[in-house]
Amino acid sequence: MAGIKDVAEAAGVSVATVSRALSGRGNVSASALAAVQQAAAELGYVVSSSASGLASGRTRNIGVLVPVINHWFYASVLEGICTALMREGYDTTLYQLSKDPKQRDRVFSDFLQRQRVDAVIAINVELSEDELVALHALNKPLVGVGGPLPKVPTLHVDDEAVSALATEHLISLGHSRIGFIGGSLETDVDFQVPSHRRIGYERALAQAGIEVDPALIVGADFTMAQGYEVAKQLLGNPATRPTAVFAVSDEMAIGAILAARDLGLSVPQDLSVVGVDDHELAALFSLTTIQQLPHEQGEMAVGMLMRAIRGQEPAMAHQVEHRLIVRGSTTRPPL
Repeated sequence: MAGIKDVAEAAGVSVATVSRALSGRGNVSASALAAVQQAAAELGYVVSSSASGLASGRTRNIGVLVPVINHWFYASVLEGICTALMREGYDTTLYQLSKDPKQRDRVFSDFLQRQRVDAVIAINVELSEDELVALHALNKPLVGVGGPLPKVPTLHVDDEAVSALATEHLISLGHSRIGFIGGSLETDVDFQVPSHRRIGYERALAQAGIEVDPALIVGADFTMAQGYEVAKQLLGNPATRPTAVFAVSDEMAIGAILAARDLGLSVPQDLSVVGVDDHELAALFSLTTIQQLPHEQGEMAVGMLMRAIRGQEPAMAHQVEHRLIVRGSTTRPPL
């Protein structure tokens, strides 16, 4: 197996130059860098992360905290993070934070304290004061994706503005009986995203002079299956049926579309439907939605971390843009 001395000899440079060229630390001329990279590629030389870590104090590894990994949003953010970190030559260590206090305590008091990460990204996890103290004690760059964390720069969308925009779109088409499929008690935990989206929905109705009808508000668990179940109940009575539904995730919105079809309703002629996410299935169902680009959020979080790790600039909180994408699931209410 080729070593760093072999690369230096093949490139016609010193070992120190090879080290600087392959680590990205220190000044190396363009010609020397090209020669080192070519020699390393031809010899199949790979930088040892452990040796590099001993020399630099870095592990080239980023810790990522996430509440669940089997939901589309979290998986998309993770994909963006992993893609961007691989481009930068960093590994990813994933820590799934359950609600079990013992499991969470091990993550913060044991795993993260082993100093095996250069930085940490927290994806939509609301951390306790003790957990935040433990993170800050690492003295490493921290970035959040999701709701605000004290003294942690966070990428986030304005959930109230997101739901207000979706509801205003339906109101602009002439709808006044607008159903709301929000979260359940189980999902309204970290950062209360479902509650904030309900606030935006109710605010848009109030600003339009439309009274909120509690009978049109139901909760689900952000899955297509439960969105389908609650939508069937919401749409089942023709006398009280809404003319439009806003679901706080695309998967629940798609469940509502499937429920409407099973009840013999046509979307959008009989029922307009709006979701949130711009899920990969949204276009297939011609779903009008609010786009929030989770993959790009993951890449942006890595960009913030890399600039902080390199000392270029401190990571700063940033509000992620969202936008309405109108497709074929919304139109004017039936006469």
